[in-house]
Amino acid sequence: MTSRREFLRATGLLSAAPVVAPMLGTASTTVSRADAPRRTVRATVDLVVRGGTVFDGTGTNGREMDVALHQGRVVQVAARITDRGTEEIDARGLAVAPGFIDIHSHGDGSLREDPRAESAIRQGITTIVVGADGSSRFTGDVGDSFTEWAARTADYKPSVNVASMIGLGTVRGKVIGEVDRKATAAELTRMAGMVARAVGQGACGASTGLEYTPGAFASRDELIALCKPLAAARLPYATHMRNEDDELLEAIDESIAVARGAGCPLQISHLKMQGTRNWPKIDASLARVAAARASGMDAWFDVYPYVAYATGLTNLFPVWARDGGTPAFLARLDSAATSSRIRTEALGKVELIGGWDNVQISRVSAAEDRDAEGKRLGAWAQARGVDPYEAAVGLLRRNRADVGMLGFAMSEENLDRLLAHEFGMVCSDGGAFAIDGPTRRGSPHPRGAGTFPRVLGRYVRERKALSLASAIHKMSARPAARVHLRDRGTLAPRMAGDLVVFDPSTVADTATFANPFQYPVGIRTVVVNGRVAVREGQHLAPAGQVLRAT
Repeated sequence: MTSRREFLRATGLLSAAPVVAPMLGTASTTVSRADAPRRTVRATVDLVVRGGTVFDGTGTNGREMDVALHQGRVVQVAARITDRGTEEIDARGLAVAPGFIDIHSHGDGSLREDPRAESAIRQGITTIVVGADGSSRFTGDVGDSFTEWAARTADYKPSVNVASMIGLGTVRGKVIGEVDRKATAAELTRMAGMVARAVGQGACGASTGLEYTPGAFASRDELIALCKPLAAARLPYATHMRNEDDELLEAIDESIAVARGAGCPLQISHLKMQGTRNWPKIDASLARVAAARASGMDAWFDVYPYVAYATGLTNLFPVWARDGGTPAFLARLDSAATSSRIRTEALGKVELIGGWDNVQISRVSAAEDRDAEGKRLGAWAQARGVDPYEAAVGLLRRNRADVGMLGFAMSEENLDRLLAHEFGMVCSDGGAFAIDGPTRRGSPHPRGAGTFPRVLGRYVRERKALSLASAIHKMSARPAARVHLRDRGTLAPRMAGDLVVFDPSTVADTATFANPFQYPVGIRTVVVNGRVAVREGQHLAPAGQVLRAT
């Protein structure tokens, strides 16, 4: 059987000449031999990780090195560190990388209930960037600022670091509401001021969710005006675009136009091509990003390693039908004047993704519909002798439109290319949950528990779509630089003490669409701000912080 060190060397990721380093096992400062009395060595640093293959996050191949951390910071990375640590970790045959940074996360949604963020931290994620898809937990307004949100979040004592963008859909909802109308000049001024205030207090960008309401009601000119405060700070406009299927290319063009008009960087969120007929659009999509960069724009994208997306069931229904919020939407489903048109457009969307059995219900709020969670909607409706469209509408009525779904619509081959692409980085777009406690509910997308190990196992080791060094770069230094977390993302002196130790020969996701409540394997140790947060499956003390863009 191939050893871990042989695996690393076989993949060309480890230098041929090993570096011999003293191995002290786990947390111990006592050194002994069988033929000598025990002697105690005084610790001079907090933690030393010894003998691992260190990938510093920059994209270069790994080398056998030691890493020393003290007072929450990396203090030394060297072939042999003579300082002793209060705690020591034997990483021989394992990979050591900067803590992973999830540039597009919804993990903040459950931190108040369960600050452990188990499904994130156990992937090796040490920092989540939230406020995605146009929705943040603060508006930037007086009394609801980034600073106040940061204080609330810090009080939860999360296990992971948390940074946040400001959601432009949240801003619009605060100022204009759920209605489809043009913003007035005074409203634009107020909203742009809210964004500027948030950025000044440490928000790491602004996001949109243009398939969701009320963000979908924003015009291009409105988006440009609200993104202008990002320009001076060089922080990104991160967009869940207006369309990710038949009008994908037009949506990319709009995203580029917004960033160009505002003079700010562009981050296309979870780039994908939905529906078989749109899979060939990958070449034109990537060409547009390349052309934007060639013109001088700071344009990138992120992607998660699954062929299914997650959204609300309402997303199968046209945006115009959702004008005015949930009561108006539900009324239109029953109105003779609108119900037929809604049905036609919704069925077209379902046909695009391959039918009702490509729709899986992930979450409901009504107890009577709990049996739908985790089921394909087509099969669930058939078992009840109900037309699937009517079954979907019934779910929406009984749950006041609060129904989650997964849509199976993307191509594995496209994922290979997107993950490997030079302008891409890795995101989960997932929430944080646990296999026990209050956040074990519904049937969530497995990306919340498996994204980063899945990239390392399936796409690096098995499919060989990208190298281990490149994958780590896309999970660490690249996203850190993108959102100006300047002391994160690389293993180097003076950087924050976030790191992950994993076995590259076994690391893998175990969460599935049928059973998402399973943690990954192969993640041995996770360190957050210099403190061991996870060791060999055991979750230890929380050490997360709220981070600000600098």
